[in-house]
Amino acid sequence: MSLTPFHLAFPVDDLDAARAFYGGLLGCPEGRSAPQWIDFDLYGHQIVAHKVEGRSPFEAPTNPVDGHDVPVPHFGVVLEWQAWHDLADRLRAAGVPFGIEPYIRFAGQVGEQATMFFYDPAGNALEFKSFRDMGQLFATD
Repeated sequence: MSLTPFHLAFPVDDLDAARAFYGGLLGCPEGRSAPQWIDFDLYGHQIVAHKVEGRSPFEAPTNPVDGHDVPVPHFGVVLEWQAWHDLADRLRAAGVPFGIEPYIRFAGQVGEQATMFFYDPAGNALEFKSFRDMGQLFATD
């Protein structure tokens, strides 16, 4: 399966904080930018932080999943298993607070996956996950 990069534009209230978070902490190379927006390469996908004046962090509505309150909306990337663990370790070491701590769902079962939720400085919810078997990404069983 060949995947095509997606594009996502999202609001932030501080471009310097977005640059430090996405470029510094998450390690996303920076692309083009202007005084009101910055392109980032999020694992081969184009995300664009757009400065929105007067925006303050928000509380996203949630949906119950596995006993957790999953923020909706959210975005992120499905990483290889070790890359997910490396990112979780890097976020912990940086003191990033998790909305949902890194954990393994369906351990030892079909569809075993690792997931974690955290927020950027503008309050945008992110989920990064990984599947033990990437072939299970779109499995229906």
